[in-house]
Amino acid sequence: MGEWKAQISLRVRQALRAELEEFAVRERRKLGNITELILEWAVEQLKTAGSTERLLKYKIRLPDTAATGRKLHK
Repeated sequence: MGEWKAQISLRVRQALRAELEEFAVRERRKLGNITELILEWAVEQLKTAGSTERLLKYKIRLPDTAATGRKLHK
């Protein structure tokens, strides 16, 4: 049998929710499923970094933005 899951509720910006919904549609997943996946990945990154300060200090630059200096968001 699967692991028991606990419910969590949080508020996010409307634009962030819309972006998450877009990814969910593209990935053919439900919003809750993709959010859980991202949250679990983020917690692993935080554990590796040791603190939110260290985690946020090292931002990943995407190839498109590194080469051109453009922002991906409109």
